[in-house]
Amino acid sequence: MSFIGNVLWLIFGGFLAGIGYVLGGLVLCITIIGIPFGLRAIGFGWSVMLPFGKEVGKVDGGEGFLAMLFNLIWLFFFGWELALAHVILGIIFFVTIIGIPFGRKHFQLVPVSLLPFSYTLTPIEK
Repeated sequence: MSFIGNVLWLIFGGFLAGIGYVLGGLVLCITIIGIPFGLRAIGFGWSVMLPFGKEVGKVDGGEGFLAMLFNLIWLFFFGWELALAHVILGIIFFVTIIGIPFGRKHFQLVPVSLLPFSYTLTPIEK
């Protein structure tokens, strides 16, 4: 089921969303200060392309001061816009019955897009 979900996700916008995160991460990596944010955005971009079969998990060391500081900076500059976009897209997908799984995935991506230094998408263990 996750294979079919990922293929449909890629067709209906997941590829463009993932590429957007990757390109934004590459732009952030141009500056020395933006490298940690850019690397996190690039990693998140690859996860956004194939979100089915993954769940939100905690990042190792995501409770420290540096993670909190980076999360606050991310939240102020990028996070709230990305989270708002995922919420809006999730609501739009929930309008149709067929779109409900995609809406749920958008809502699942909200905490990761808000606080990427504390949360990540990890494969579901079977």
